[in-house]
Amino acid sequence: MELKERLKESPVVAILRNVPREDTLPMGMALLKGGIRIFEVALNSRDGLEQICLLKEAMGKRAEIGAGTAVTTDLISQAVEAGADFLLTPNTDEHILDYCAGRKLSLMPGVMTPSDVGLCRRYGYRLLKLFPAGELPLSYVKTLKGPFDDTDYVAIGGVRYGNWREFMAHGFLGVGLGSSLFPKELAGSRDWEAVRKFVEEQYFGTSFGK
Repeated sequence: MELKERLKESPVVAILRNVPREDTLPMGMALLKGGIRIFEVALNSRDGLEQICLLKEAMGKRAEIGAGTAVTTDLISQAVEAGADFLLTPNTDEHILDYCAGRKLSLMPGVMTPSDVGLCRRYGYRLLKLFPAGELPLSYVKTLKGPFDDTDYVAIGGVRYGNWREFMAHGFLGVGLGSSLFPKELAGSRDWEAVRKFVEEQYFGTSFGK
């Protein structure tokens, strides 16, 4: 399934950064059961590549597993080999755009300015990560979509379980949350059933259902 279609089905991206290796699968499966269908594993995490392998093997086609902080072509190559379905960058890097476009890799580039958006479109990328979204006015995405009406955006940076609906209401196709995806005490206690229940009720007990 294409990433854009996955976001329409399940608009919340779970960002796993520095999650302990032993928590990868129990946390990931709890999130999957709660309704999450898109994951981003940060490549600057200690076990990032291995976590991509673990999640992809366990989830198969039920979820899209992305590799975040893909800031070099070497990291991108390793992530693809590990089984990543798509890649994310924190910024707009023409070298990365050219590398991924030339290999027909699924990429969600990080953008902030109209110039960033224009460059990404030149390489054929129209599903973009607005970062850091929380530092910008909520109306900013609609301003970008004025001249670039063929683009869609995922808000990452500053999104929390308490405010994610505001981003969706202002025109984002999806949102990405890391440590703010669910209360920290649930991860600390490793109460994965409580995590599943929280995610299901918080994100999918609304009109943005599964």
